[in-house]
Amino acid sequence: MQTQTIIENVQPYVNTIVTAAAGVLTAFVLGGLNKLKTKVNVWLEARTTAAQREVIHKIAGEGFAFAQTAFKQAGGERKLQEALQYATLRLAEQGVTVSVVELQAAIEKAYLEYKAKIKPVIATEAQPNEEAAQAAAKEAVSSLAAQVTAILSQATGAETMESMVPNTLQDTTPAPQANVTGVAVE
Repeated sequence: MQTQTIIENVQPYVNTIVTAAAGVLTAFVLGGLNKLKTKVNVWLEARTTAAQREVIHKIAGEGFAFAQTAFKQAGGERKLQEALQYATLRLAEQGVTVSVVELQAAIEKAYLEYKAKIKPVIATEAQPNEEAAQAAAKEAVSSLAAQVTAILSQATGAETMESMVPNTLQDTTPAPQANVTGVAVE
């Protein structure tokens, strides 16, 4: 009986301790879940923003391509306005709201990326190879020499120019051959 009396006397204390421990444990769990919820919300917001940015840049690129091809003869400002109009309508269809400045920046980025891709191609096509450059330089020097000769001949008369130009004749007779005895030729 004494054991039962002790248990009955201690039971309210044990219940109080267990209830308090459960409350503290619940508070820690709820606090942890609240922090986790905050982190998940921040991650989702960042993820949504990144996804929206991808959509914005994709549609801005489409707007630039549309304006570039559909309005080839138009000036840059007109193309920009057409790209902005296209991108604004497409983003509105998808429920994405963005400022005009941000959208214009995305279109300008697409334009700069396009120019960066095109410029190396144009530069490569425009650069002649080294042999062609040397041949062109030789031709230019020959042409210049001929023009200088023509100018000098007009200024001094044709007879004096002919005397200044050295006559180089090429000897086409074969060289004499010597007979050598006692030498082995391999």
